[in-house]
Amino acid sequence: RNSTEETITAVWTDVLGIDTIGIHDNFFELGGHSLLATQVTSRLRQRLGVDVPVRALFTSPTPAALAEAVRDAEAADAAPLVPRERDGDPLPLSFAQQRLWFLDKLTPGSAEYLVPFGLRVRGALEIGALGAAFTGLVARHEVLRTRFFTDEAGRPAQIVDAPWAVTPAVHDVRTVPADDREQAALEIMAAEARRPFELDSGRLLRADVVRLADEDQYVLITLHHIVSDGWSSGILARELRELYAAAVAGREASLPGLSVQYADFAAWQREQLSGDLLERQLTYWRERLTGVPTLELPTDHGRPAEREGAEGDTVYFSVPSEVVEALRVTARGQGASLFMVLLAVFQIVLARYCRQDDIAVGTPIAGRNRAETEELIGFFVNTLVLRTDLAGDPTFVELLDRVKETALGAYDHQDLPFERLVDELAPDRDLSRNPLFQTLFVFQNTPDGESWSLPGLTVEQVGVGGQDAKFDLQLTAVEADGELQAALEYRTDLFDRVSVERLAGHLVTLVGSVAAAPGARLSELNMLTVGERR
Repeated sequence: RNSTEETITAVWTDVLGIDTIGIHDNFFELGGHSLLATQVTSRLRQRLGVDVPVRALFTSPTPAALAEAVRDAEAADAAPLVPRERDGDPLPLSFAQQRLWFLDKLTPGSAEYLVPFGLRVRGALEIGALGAAFTGLVARHEVLRTRFFTDEAGRPAQIVDAPWAVTPAVHDVRTVPADDREQAALEIMAAEARRPFELDSGRLLRADVVRLADEDQYVLITLHHIVSDGWSSGILARELRELYAAAVAGREASLPGLSVQYADFAAWQREQLSGDLLERQLTYWRERLTGVPTLELPTDHGRPAEREGAEGDTVYFSVPSEVVEALRVTARGQGASLFMVLLAVFQIVLARYCRQDDIAVGTPIAGRNRAETEELIGFFVNTLVLRTDLAGDPTFVELLDRVKETALGAYDHQDLPFERLVDELAPDRDLSRNPLFQTLFVFQNTPDGESWSLPGLTVEQVGVGGQDAKFDLQLTAVEADGELQAALEYRTDLFDRVSVERLAGHLVTLVGSVAAAPGARLSELNMLTVGERR
């Protein structure tokens, strides 16, 4: 009916991949979720010059209603994100990069913040073309050729180097006896995935190829987290495929230009997060998190005095599609998302295990609420602390309303980096625990629909062993064919595997109980498995 509704439906078409959208269609019923809502608001800011909070999409989930919210919103006062002069002088780090730089200085040689991607590649892989593809990535994304160092004043700084040629390291196990070949290859992969980077080297990407047969190999891609995040993996997969295809065919790669680079974002972030904006963000988080209690998880082993390089293991489980659909119906009924339902369930289990009503859980958020950053490889992800009060034996849907309000408030104040929040709240630092929260919940819905593939080859993503656990517990969930595939990663110095398997059983049982009776009070919801009840 007007240009605002037209722009909103056009943005939804881009983000949701749906051609025809009516002005009374509901964003979440069309498949939208919190991450896509952030993309919508960032693109509306870019096209309309209006800063629309993520909360508006939850309260006004149709184009007609959102157009009203846009008209009520004030014009954004944020400075544009534009390229900075490259005069050879050092540039500042983003707040997230600064924290990783500090941790690297604190525990040099740690493998905790390495990001490995393992691929099984069958077919005639051209090593030269693969090297050319990685070299193209380095030339395209400045962050992959950035050195991090300490300036004369003792502060961290970054400087972008000229492009460099990537030569994959080839490990040949074809001479190993056939029965031992697979194990030898996996051991090489695990060792390379843990080999640390030097942050001042300017080369924070590695490529390894492990040959098992003439047309069968593993490819390991390893980056440091200071230059990459979960969203980046989708970009990496998509661009590597095009660059490899171009190298094989002897043509120029067809990739869109990048309007800014990561260092431009880092400088912009430093300038933006000051004055009134900084104070508003700090005030919100002070009110929400002051006095947040430590989560006292019942561990199997005594907690060490210091937490460093804790080995991790993972328990996998799933939730059937009919239960997931029932949870989705409950979410829609409360104007919430599936993420919020699952977070509420996780917090109920934690509350019962710890006998606490005040539960804080960390969750990553993409941190790309500017459209200009959507195609950049880099470390944008931020961590939000979602603190929920479970007191008073509410019904599940009442608890879901509390979780929803907490999450929407956090989305509206997501610009404050977690690192700055820790500095501000200055909790009593217990070196055996993470500050502010000890458990993480990840709902994996980053746009990695660009699955790993290379032309003329069969590519399968594989796990890489030997990774350190960053938190006491981490619950990761992803939707696949209607089901929920989940993983509980845990510190092996704190928990025995049997205890985490029991926790997984409690989560599955409680999810089923919530799906069957979302109006039940928390005390009425069951999490004991059949065997435990017997």
